[in-house]
Amino acid sequence: MTELLYQTDSYLQTFDAAVTALDEANHGVILDRTAFYPGGGGQPADRGTLALDDGASVTVSRARKIGPDVVHLLDGDAPLPVLGAPVRGQIDWDLRYRLMRTHTAMHILCGVVFRDYGASVTGGDMEPLKGRMDFEFETMRGELVAAIERAINEEMAQAHPVQVRILPREEAFQIPDLIRTKINLLPEGIREVRVVEIVGLDLQADGGTHVRNTSEVGPIRVTDYKSKGKINKRIYVELEG
Repeated sequence: MTELLYQTDSYLQTFDAAVTALDEANHGVILDRTAFYPGGGGQPADRGTLALDDGASVTVSRARKIGPDVVHLLDGDAPLPVLGAPVRGQIDWDLRYRLMRTHTAMHILCGVVFRDYGASVTGGDMEPLKGRMDFEFETMRGELVAAIERAINEEMAQAHPVQVRILPREEAFQIPDLIRTKINLLPEGIREVRVVEIVGLDLQADGGTHVRNTSEVGPIRVTDYKSKGKINKRIYVELEG
């Protein structure tokens, strides 16, 4: 099982690890530990490099979760490292930090909409500095969207700390409204739940990476909104570069 370093330290950019398995079909390697986020929950996977013991460096085009392991997919035709080989991983920090800011912005949006309107999330997606989130609204108009934009920027500017905890499943599910999505996406076999809290605003089960404080997100602009069904409305947001 790969130790997931990003779960407890989203700011970790480099790490030392060892190759524990090869995935020749996908031209990838499994490491005993990793800071590469493998994607999920709407957040894209990390990319970066692995420096090998002989001085060579290979590009990680993306990380991918397969069962309990993270496979690091390598670019090009370079031979895969041998089993047991030591490597030093380096994530693409510019990409990661933009995604961290974006992911936290989406939680600010979710927290404000749930607090002020009681609307559940029905879907979402993001890329660096932009994202969209779907909510269970029957109607949406410009005045409502403008009010939401004001509220999310007020919360961003409040500089709320963002905290991460990993809790036993039974303890986590004692938290009211832990699952904000319309469908509970946590399989029964998951015994521990990672919880991300924007202190004073939002508390959710979440596996992605986040900034330490909402002030790092910066101004959030609502760029569009659309109806995606009778009770499904989509809000688009962008951040400053």
